[in-house]
Amino acid sequence: MCLENFRLCSLLMSKSSMRWSWIFFQFVFLHCFTTISAIRKDIGLQDKRICRTTIQGRYLLSDDNGHVCDALSVDPSSRCCPQRGEKFSCHGCNLISRCCNSYEFCVTCCLNPARTRREQILKVKIAKPATAATYAGVFDFCTARCRHNSESLVHENAYLSDFHHCFSQPSNSSGAAIMNIDARLAGINVIVGKQGESCDSVCKSNGQSCVLNKLLVLNQCDMMQKFLGCKSACLASVGVDQPAEVVDDAPKHLNPGACLYTQTHSVLSCDGSHRHTKRLCPCA
Repeated sequence: MCLENFRLCSLLMSKSSMRWSWIFFQFVFLHCFTTISAIRKDIGLQDKRICRTTIQGRYLLSDDNGHVCDALSVDPSSRCCPQRGEKFSCHGCNLISRCCNSYEFCVTCCLNPARTRREQILKVKIAKPATAATYAGVFDFCTARCRHNSESLVHENAYLSDFHHCFSQPSNSSGAAIMNIDARLAGINVIVGKQGESCDSVCKSNGQSCVLNKLLVLNQCDMMQKFLGCKSACLASVGVDQPAEVVDDAPKHLNPGACLYTQTHSVLSCDGSHRHTKRLCPCA
C-alpha cells in the first residue's frame, strides 16, 4: 500500500514539474521574442548619402553639398568633401558678373540657394532648340554652366578674361533675370557718355544727377552689352571710369572696342573719367 502511494505521488510530482517547466519555457520564449521584435522594429539601418562631385580639375573638386576640397581628402565611402571651411564659397568670384577664376568655386558659389533658384533652373533649356531638355537640378545646371558658357568667349576661341567660369543664366533662357535688373533700374536713365566725360558731367548735361549705387548694377558684362557695343571683349579692369567702353581709336594695348568693368567696387565713382573711354552712367 505504501509502495503504491509512493508511485502515485512520484507520478503526480513528475507531471507537475513538467507543467511548470513548460510554463517557464513559454515565458522565456515570449519574452525574448518580444524583445527581439522590438529591437528590429525600432532600430533600422539608415541609408548613407552618396555625394555627386565634379571631375573637371586636376587637384580640386566640389560636391553637391557646396564644399570644395582636394581629391585626396574625399570620404571614400560617401564621396563627400569634409564639411569644414565655408559652404557655398565664392573664392575668386566676381558676384556682379557671376564669373570666377576657378571651376570648382564657380560650382559651389552657384549652388547657393540665395544665388540660384531651383524653380528657375528647372525651366532653363540645355540647348537652344525648343525641343531641348532641361536640367534635372541645380547641381547639373551649375556643373554644366560653369564649364560651358559661350558668353565668356570672344571670337569663339579665346576667353574674355581670367574670370571665364560663369554661372549666370543664359540671356535667352528666362526673362526672370532681366526683369530683376530692370526693376533695380526703375526710374534710372542709363546714358552713354562722350569720350573722356565723367558721369557727373553726363547726367548734369541732361538735367539730372549721377546715382552712385546704381553703378553696381551697370558694372557687369550683360548690362554693358545691352547699352554699348563691346565689339572686342568684356574685360575685368581697375579704374574709376568704369563701367565704360574703350573708344575705337585708343592705343592697341588699351583694347579698343572692349567694355571694362571693375572688380574693386569701392573705386566706383561718378566723377571718374578717362580720355580713351566712354562711360555708362545711371542718371536720375
